[in-house]
Amino acid sequence: MESGFLLPDLSEPTAAEFWAGTARGELLVQACGACGIWRMPPRPMCHVCRSVEVRWDRTSGLGTIWSFSVPHPPLLPAYSALAPYNVIVVALDENPAIRFVGNLLAVADGAINDVDPATITIGEPVRVVFQPVEDVALPRWIRR
Repeated sequence: MESGFLLPDLSEPTAAEFWAGTARGELLVQACGACGIWRMPPRPMCHVCRSVEVRWDRTSGLGTIWSFSVPHPPLLPAYSALAPYNVIVVALDENPAIRFVGNLLAVADGAINDVDPATITIGEPVRVVFQPVEDVALPRWIRR
């Protein structure tokens, strides 16, 4: 198990339901309860209609690689041992304006540095998987 990673506060009220969803194996997107617009990252108020009504919509977990980078040292100690590794930005199939940051894995339970960064292609189709890191189920991605 990885340790020393910077992990989210699972009790933070704006995003708590997102993390509860990842623990259940669901990729959720916050939506405005009044106008229905999706927003990511979660926020307490709709940027379109200013409503504070919130709902959480389940997504397919399918997307495409929109961008990526490959961090190299110097990094925080927990990440340095894994470098170089990839960090990808995924645009959801349902709404490409909704994007998630994660890692591309070779297999669902793989390490974040198992994929050769030279093989990553923008526009490549991926699907979400969830990996436990300490008490958080992090969304990560594999090719489909």
